[in-house]
Amino acid sequence: MSLAGLLSTRARAASTGQSSKDTSVVLLFLTGGPSQIETFDPKTAAPSEYRSATGSVASSIPGVALGATFPRLARLTDKMALVRSFTHDTSDHTSAVQQVCRGGDLINSAGMCATATRMRGTAHPVTGMPTNIYLSSKEVDRQFNKERLRLFDAAGPGELGSAYGPLQVGGDNLAGNDMQLRVARTRFEDRLGLQKSLDGLNRRFEARNKIQQHDQYEQQALELVLGKSRAAFDLSQEDPRVVERYDTSNYLTGIRKNRRSTLGKQLLLARRLCEAGCGFVTVHNPGWDMHGGDTQLNIPDGMEELGRPVDHAVSAFIEDVAMRGLSDKILLIITGEFGRTARVKDNGGRDHWPRLSTLAFAGGGLRMGQVIGQSSAIADEPHSDPVTLDNLFATVIHTLVGDPVLHSQRNLPRNVATSLMRGQPIAQLI
Repeated sequence: MSLAGLLSTRARAASTGQSSKDTSVVLLFLTGGPSQIETFDPKTAAPSEYRSATGSVASSIPGVALGATFPRLARLTDKMALVRSFTHDTSDHTSAVQQVCRGGDLINSAGMCATATRMRGTAHPVTGMPTNIYLSSKEVDRQFNKERLRLFDAAGPGELGSAYGPLQVGGDNLAGNDMQLRVARTRFEDRLGLQKSLDGLNRRFEARNKIQQHDQYEQQALELVLGKSRAAFDLSQEDPRVVERYDTSNYLTGIRKNRRSTLGKQLLLARRLCEAGCGFVTVHNPGWDMHGGDTQLNIPDGMEELGRPVDHAVSAFIEDVAMRGLSDKILLIITGEFGRTARVKDNGGRDHWPRLSTLAFAGGGLRMGQVIGQSSAIADEPHSDPVTLDNLFATVIHTLVGDPVLHSQRNLPRNVATSLMRGQPIAQLI
């Protein structure tokens, strides 16, 4: 199917209308299960076998510390909301990735990104930018690639239909190739002129409204290939100083095979896509299954390898979004499929533990500069204000489309409307 045809198909699928909220979500998903302790809840007063194996660093919120590999984020914690009571009950990788990425949606088996796309429409009405984009990298490490595919599957549209699934950029990168102009622009315009002449012969027999629709989708396709939306994918058009601030390529990531970290450029690309009208960007960051031993990273080494680039890239993103006046428009969510066990093993690893998991927010017009909920003394379960998958889902919907009750009455299928009613947004953020 041509790009214009794809846009036409998606527009027909999104005939319920567009949302009035001009906001975006960037979901940074740390696959493998990041430790809640070495990230945002280091438990500095706990016995040594329970506290952060990497130490801690004081943050800009008095009395709040982060894991020691997050010194840049520690200075920006007043611009974040840290959830220390995020919980669910699934410790299997595949099932847990699906549950978290889908916000617990068992009705449609659809990623939160796909549900939001079903409600907002599949492309921006002005720029043609797809609403739902999945950013990953081509992984040379076998385990990292397995995690990439697992998350992409979980982010799919499920029962909603393929029109609402994410456009993949990076990894196998089929869509990125489709948007490359492989002929000289003048030659392309000549071909376009010939195509329009031939199309004109057939259009005499078509109704005027169908002609206008065809022109609309063709124009959106051209905007993606030649216009501002297409330019959003091209980091060479970004200020080199901004690219340098994001750049994490000095970090190597992998278990058996290494590659240079691309997380900084992925988050920069996410910001550019949101500016151009993308509604939901999923960013994949693999390797957080830190059991230790011969086949997985342990906590101290893994946090150096993966935590440092997260600290670098996320802090650059938060600062950049703020400087551009977009903090109320773009919500960054950081999470993974589950947390890790409270006690550090002799090999420096921690095992799967869903009863307390990593979750943090930045921006989106929500209330920042706070810690939501408290964990137990050894960070193995919520002590107060538990936050569930339903709460996460409802917070995303609130950010992107507003009041779900109103939207559930807009001729949405019953399965979609029902899923919107499953929970309430995280009250402390609203």
